[in-house]
Amino acid sequence: MSDITRHHTGTRMSQIVTHGDTIYLAGQVGTKGASVAQQTQDCLDQIDSLLAEVGSDKTRLLQTTIWLADMKDFAEMNAVWDAWVPEGQAPARACGEAKLALPEFLVEFMVTAAKA
Repeated sequence: MSDITRHHTGTRMSQIVTHGDTIYLAGQVGTKGASVAQQTQDCLDQIDSLLAEVGSDKTRLLQTTIWLADMKDFAEMNAVWDAWVPEGQAPARACGEAKLALPEFLVEFMVTAAKA
């Protein structure tokens, strides 16, 4: 059985957990109070950075779950997402509306990826 490795671990959570060739990232949020587009870009930039830290990248995404504070922001978030995700490499994905940790957060991303 493969070892489990945790990165950036606090008392509540780890930002990255790897198990074998699978990478799990904690939910990523953007700058509080920024636009949905900016918060989405912030999340995607953080995902890029965290995946690179463990030897992977966005071409290796397996699944993405996206929570929006309000589904009215779906198109604005998707405009940023569509420009970021590599053509032909889209992961399995779900997007729904949820009450996020703070009212200033408008979007949150959680991804699972494979190691490169």
